[in-house]
Amino acid sequence: MLEFAPLILFLAVFVVLLLGYPVALSLAGTALVGAAIGILTGVFEPAFLFATPNRLFGIIINETFVAVPLFVLMGVTLDKTKIAEQLLDSMGRVFAILPGGLGLSVTLVGMLMAASTGIVGATVVTMGLIALPIMLKANYKASFAAGTICATGTLGQIIPPSIALVLLGDVLSNAYQQAQLSLGIFNPRSISVGDLFAGAIIPGLMLVGFYSLYVVVSAFVNPEKAPPVPPKKIHPMDILTSIFPPLLLITLVLGSILAGIATPTEAAGVGAMGALLLALVRRDLSVGRLRDITLETLKTTSMVFFILVGASIFSLVFRGYGGDELVSQLFAHLPGGVIGATLVVMLVIFLLGFILDFVEITFVVVPIVGPVLMMLGVDPVWLGIMIAINLQTSFLTPPFGFALFYLRGVAPDGISTRDIYAGVVPFIIIQVGMMLILALLPGLATWLPTLLYQ
Repeated sequence: MLEFAPLILFLAVFVVLLLGYPVALSLAGTALVGAAIGILTGVFEPAFLFATPNRLFGIIINETFVAVPLFVLMGVTLDKTKIAEQLLDSMGRVFAILPGGLGLSVTLVGMLMAASTGIVGATVVTMGLIALPIMLKANYKASFAAGTICATGTLGQIIPPSIALVLLGDVLSNAYQQAQLSLGIFNPRSISVGDLFAGAIIPGLMLVGFYSLYVVVSAFVNPEKAPPVPPKKIHPMDILTSIFPPLLLITLVLGSILAGIATPTEAAGVGAMGALLLALVRRDLSVGRLRDITLETLKTTSMVFFILVGASIFSLVFRGYGGDELVSQLFAHLPGGVIGATLVVMLVIFLLGFILDFVEITFVVVPIVGPVLMMLGVDPVWLGIMIAINLQTSFLTPPFGFALFYLRGVAPDGISTRDIYAGVVPFIIIQVGMMLILALLPGLATWLPTLLYQ
């Protein structure tokens, strides 16, 4: 029974979560109760808990994590100052002559918002409030409009610069070094957030391309789904003032990271300052709006770091009970070797995506399974991109996908839950197809990081 204590601890966390308790408190509280029981019964070494202050101090001094509030600030600023709304209007006019032009513009704007915000809920809600009424007014089929918004809202998992990739990059870097040390490599290589950003570019753009192709082909084959919108005049200055600045900002942020000019944290600082200056130039940055932006940034950042603290405590107790050894043994006995182990991990992460956000999965699950898979020879960058796309698919899949609940919360009464579920099915198929392509052609994720950094 004792050897299965880590799994019991893991299951206890999910039971507590299902009871409705906050994630961070569930992780830390369950771990501490489990440790207390173990200490009283003499099966848990208290020395593991003594490492907690060092773990928390490591979080505080981790420069990579400084990028999180800065990227959040950048995304919230673009949202609250109506820059995204103006961008959607101008893009809609540019693509109006194409079949499904409005849907195509929603896909592209959603991609940019998802990349800059990096939080699925924020992007889906924002695009639902901005784009859904416009699409319905243009007589778009309800399921088609809802599916497009849900799918593009989840692109923040894979399109850099993404908060999900920032957090995943740091966790995978630690897991990669741990795996190499376990293999007797005492001069371990490391990966960075920049590696993950570079690895995500080709798969991310391919996903956007597949989404766009589906939208255009659907509108061409069945015009009733996405009827043409009467073209509106667009002045060249509108493009310069509403489309070019946010595109330039995101390009500069991502480009500086990939070119090695700036670290992700430095680039995030540039992005946050650039978004504030952009709003200031447009005269959209009042004192009241700045207060809303900073409060929203504070709430989101606090949520991320509070979960990180809880996950750190849980990780210590899990390892104290021998959880990492148990996972290694379970994977070693799985049929199919590394392929079988990877499939099981992906399935577990997919199912966990129904009840946990990417932050919890990144901080709780990846540190446990990551080192084991990398010891079996799985490339860390490829693994990170696969996890990101996998979670993106999970957030879209009925009946529990997070993105579906977020859109349901802001959708007008005319859109049913059935419409939302039906609308996301084609995008789920695209997602699964992308994962299969990446599994067969891992170089799509590993080629660009190797070219840029090695």
